[in-house]
Amino acid sequence: MELSPIKVLQGDEREPDRPAQPGVFPSREAGMSAQQPAERCVDFPVSVVLPAGGTGERTGLQTPKQFCSFLGRPLISYTIQAFERVSWIQSIMVVVAKENMDLMMDIVQRFQHRKVRVVPGGSTRHRSICNGVLALGEEEEEEEEEDRSSAGRPKVVIIHDAVRPFVEEDFLHKIAIAAKEQGAAGAIRPLVSTVIATTSEGYLDHSLERAKFRASEMPQGFTYEVISQAYQRCTESDFQFGTECLHLALQYCGTNAKLIEGPPTLWKVTYKRDLAAAESIIKETLSRSACVLTGGVTRAVTLAEALQKAAGFVEMELDVIPDLTGERARYPFGEWNFIQVSVSHGCLSEVENLLLALEAENRALLHPLVVIWVHLSSSEELSVSLRAAEPVAIMDLASSAKLQNILLYGIQLHQSKDEDLWERSVSKVAEIASALIRERSPALVGQLLQA
Repeated sequence: MELSPIKVLQGDEREPDRPAQPGVFPSREAGMSAQQPAERCVDFPVSVVLPAGGTGERTGLQTPKQFCSFLGRPLISYTIQAFERVSWIQSIMVVVAKENMDLMMDIVQRFQHRKVRVVPGGSTRHRSICNGVLALGEEEEEEEEEDRSSAGRPKVVIIHDAVRPFVEEDFLHKIAIAAKEQGAAGAIRPLVSTVIATTSEGYLDHSLERAKFRASEMPQGFTYEVISQAYQRCTESDFQFGTECLHLALQYCGTNAKLIEGPPTLWKVTYKRDLAAAESIIKETLSRSACVLTGGVTRAVTLAEALQKAAGFVEMELDVIPDLTGERARYPFGEWNFIQVSVSHGCLSEVENLLLALEAENRALLHPLVVIWVHLSSSEELSVSLRAAEPVAIMDLASSAKLQNILLYGIQLHQSKDEDLWERSVSKVAEIASALIRERSPALVGQLLQA
């Protein structure tokens, strides 16, 4: 077969992409948002191999980057979730260093990952991926021994880095379909820098024409036959020094991969600054929307609608509903952020009921849920014991909720007959709520802030 006229560079031969906002790391669960793309149809079995045995030397941290935590959850768990929410992916093989097997099993159990099997890795990247591919074959043998169909073996294997958490289903679909049709497929990205060759003395030898080259990225997809045969036939030198799976498929199976330009969200967490960027993206994505509960009270509905309008200026979408009864009982549980608007004294019972409903759903495993109590008070209410009693009550509630990974904050807003003052106050509430949801600050949990 003829090689593609576009040459692919890999690894450290190119400068990594800088962070880009993911298009599919939804703040709502899959299927809950009208903006979610339609589910792609795949009529053949697909499995994933996630090599996660790296030591993370380039981050300069003692903890390998795949186990570094954001919002109380390790990076690899975010990557696993990106694949688990794709319905047509049947299993995920996570390959880790032997000394991290117990840690990885604990992550799988703690965050209730459903499709994952953990297998020990090897001394190099290719050895680890090979172990993952072999484990898929072992699953087939186990099924045959139990007199079950061998349909469990995947038609296509997707290989992806454990530290690329923002992979999109739409692109995974393109890779899977191309891999089935061509035998192999891989993501590429344009080079952002010119590549040069140097002499042994450290001088410029020559530069490459950037338009003819691309950066090799993940994910990559292969039919099971191609990737398993490639590893059976490759040499010890390939295992020791190689990093490119597409090259093995071409050299040992004659399979020329289909190259597909991927989105900028395929970037890889490589350096310490990338960890901060990944956390920022996760926080930003989780803060795009919230569900506002009003209890159906006229004053609360009026405030909620005003907040809905003001939230648009801080790039947050609010959905307003009266309560969780009837058909609405299931709606808000696709959301990560909740605002309970209350207008009567001693109304923390509404917040308590919301917290109980959220705790029953057990959804705060993957991300901390944010609940903001917005209390609209009149000047008369301010003169009674509200000033002393409510802060204590919300602090007690917040302490209990935090044990369930639910962050409770409070905002108090005073009713004003001055229209300009009222609009400014509502805008202030929207700004405070947006900041609380975005930052998820533990220091402000249980505080009753004044707008």
